[in-house]
Amino acid sequence: MESSTNTNPMEAPRPATLGWLGIVRLGLVQTCLGAIVVMMTSTINRVMIVELVLPAVVPGLLMALHHAVQILRPAWGFRADIGGRRTPWIIAGMGILALGGFGAALATALMSVQLAAGLALAVFAFLLIGLGVGAAGTSVLTMLASCVEPRRRAAAATIVWVMMIFGFALTAPLAGHFLDPFSNERLLEVTGCVCAIAFCLSSLAVWGVEKKVAVVAAAAAKSHASRAKKPPFREAIGQIWNEPAARRFTIFIFMSMLAYSAQELIIEPYAGLAFSMTPGATTKLAGVQHGGVLVGMLSVAFLVSFAGFGTLASWTMGGCVASALSLVAVAAGAFAGPDFPLRAAVFALGVSNGAFAVSAIGSMMSLAGSGAASREGTRMGLWGAAQAIAFGLGGFLGTAAVDIARHALSDPSAAYASVFLGEAVVFLASAVLAARLTSSSAAVERSAEINTKIDPLAAGT
Repeated sequence: MESSTNTNPMEAPRPATLGWLGIVRLGLVQTCLGAIVVMMTSTINRVMIVELVLPAVVPGLLMALHHAVQILRPAWGFRADIGGRRTPWIIAGMGILALGGFGAALATALMSVQLAAGLALAVFAFLLIGLGVGAAGTSVLTMLASCVEPRRRAAAATIVWVMMIFGFALTAPLAGHFLDPFSNERLLEVTGCVCAIAFCLSSLAVWGVEKKVAVVAAAAAKSHASRAKKPPFREAIGQIWNEPAARRFTIFIFMSMLAYSAQELIIEPYAGLAFSMTPGATTKLAGVQHGGVLVGMLSVAFLVSFAGFGTLASWTMGGCVASALSLVAVAAGAFAGPDFPLRAAVFALGVSNGAFAVSAIGSMMSLAGSGAASREGTRMGLWGAAQAIAFGLGGFLGTAAVDIARHALSDPSAAYASVFLGEAVVFLASAVLAARLTSSSAAVERSAEINTKIDPLAAGT
C-alpha cells in the first residue's frame, strides 16, 4: 500500500483504499458475528421448544426483540461519526454480543428450574444481542463504505455476506457435535467457548485496519469539524432524511427486505402442502434456494467488480424484477400440478435474491458517503435500522398473511400462491424505487472511479 500523492496543496489528501486482505479481515468479523447469532437462532431456539417444551412464540418474540432494538442503529452510527473511529465500536459491539449470547444460554438453563427468572434474563440477553449486532455490524459496513474503492464494492459486499454465512455453516454442526449428550452444563460450556472465541478472533481481525488504510488522520479532521458544529442527533437524521436519495433508499431497503424476508418461513410449508414433499425434501429445497443465493451473489460480484458489466444500481433494480418474476413462477406451481419444476423455480428465486442483496449492499456503500456532511455511519445506521425492522416484520407478516388467505380461500395452495404474488408486487414496487435511485448512485460510482483513475492507490493491506 502506498500513500497517495496530492497534486493540489489546498486539497486534503484522500485516505488509501482497503485491499482484499483488509476486506477479508472485516469479513472475519461478520463470520464471528454469525457464529454467535446462529447459536441463538438454532441451538437456543431448539432447546426452548424441544427440551423445555415452551411455545414456539417465546423464541420468536425474543428474536423479534433482537431485531427491534436495532432501530437504534442510526444513533450508533452518528456517535461513531462524531468520534471518527469505527474500530472501538466494532470491538465493543462484539463484546456486548458475546455477553448477550452467553446470557441467552444462561437464561435457557435457568428456565428449566425458574421459568420466570429465566425469561426475564432472556429478555435482557436478547436486548444485548440486538445492541451488539447493530453496533458491530453497522460499523463494519461503514468502514467498508469509507475505505473500499467503488469497483470493489460488489465483491466486498459478497465477501462479508458469504463469510457471515460461513460463520453459520461452521458453528452449527461443530456446536451440535460438542452438545451431545445434551445437558445445561454443556450448553453453557459450548456457548461460552463460541462467544469467547468469536470476540477474541474478531478483535484481532479488526485491530489496526483503520491505521493501515490511513483513515485515522482523515477521521480526526472530520471529527474536529463535527465537534465544531456538533449538530444534535435529531438534526443530523433530519438532514439525511431531507436528502432525496437517502430518503428513497431508506424506503427501498425497507420494502425490498420486507419482501425478501417474508418468503423464508413459508416456502417449505408451501412445498409440503402443494407438492406433498417430506420434511427432508423441503429441507433440501431450502438448500437449493440458499445455493442459488450464493450463485447470484458471486455472479454479480464477478460481473461488476472484474468484468465491468453493469452498475450496482442497475443490478439492484434487475434483481428486484427477477425476484418478482421468480415469485410469480413459484406461485404458478400451485396450479400447475405435481410435474411443475419447483426446484428450478426456487433456485431461480435464490439467484435473483442473491443478485439483489449483494448489489443493494454495494449500493448502500456507494451512497453512504454521498450527500452533505459525509455522515457515513449515520446513513448506514439508518439503512441498517430499516433492514432490521423489515426482517423482524417480514417473517411475521408472511405467516400471518398465509393464515388470513387460508381462511379466505378454500385451497391452501392457492392461499400460499396469493401471498407469493403479493410479495412479487412489493418487489416490483421496490424496483421502481431502485430505478429512481439508479442515476444518482451511478453518478456517485462514476465520480469515485474518475477520482481513483486520477489518483491511483495501491490496494494491499
